Amino acid sequence: MPKPTFFNLPKEKRDKIVNAAVDEFAEYGLENASTNRIVENSGISKGSFYQYFEDKMDVFMHLLSVIEQEKMEYFRDKHPPSNNLDTFEYFRWMMKTGMEFNSAYPRMTQAMTRVLLGEGLYYGQNFATYREKTTKALEMMIKQAIQRGEVDPSVDVELAVMVMDTWSNAISTFILNEGRKYKDMMKWVRSAKTQEKIDKLLYVMEYGLRKTESQFVSRAERTSK
Repeated sequence: MPKPTFFNLPKEKRDKIVNAAVDEFAEYGLENASTNRIVENSGISKGSFYQYFEDKMDVFMHLLSVIEQEKMEYFRDKHPPSNNLDTFEYFRWMMKTGMEFNSAYPRMTQAMTRVLLGEGLYYGQNFATYREKTTKALEMMIKQAIQRGEVDPSVDVELAVMVMDTWSNAISTFILNEGRKYKDMMKWVRSAKTQEKIDKLLYVMEYGLRKTESQFVSRAERTSK
């Protein structure tokens, strides 16, 4: 995380450094990011950079905390359309609201997506704590859905979490990349056509998890028939 000297800077200067870092990671990822370009584009000296951060990973971790805080603020005033949503309806609402957030902060989201998913760092040790927050929430969601009879009880919870996590990342990345083609990304995300596309993508994920009248039949039972 940034050193105290960074937080002592005026907000305008902090924002300029953050914006330069966002552009750098969005364009080059983390591996190919250059501290020299961040320094040049933020108008600070290289010596000052190391008074604020340890290295470019330190900068990226700060951006991660910034976007997490922004998401908390964004979701604070957002509420589901009903208190009676089932697990998949609630997950769909969360996904769509998250995509609206992404469209409101496209450059920051692009930087996060390129590094975490494009470079595969989301699954690495450095981001294990960050990933665990998501997987724990999904695990709780799946277990509650099983208790309510919305998910087949024979579903492997760990595998279900992996499917939901991977698929939601894939959908978010797809929508972000498609939305960047449009001048008004928020308008595009909220359009009926895009909302229908998101519903279809989420249906593919839900179809293998939702409980149906016909339960899974074990290999032994199938053989005996």
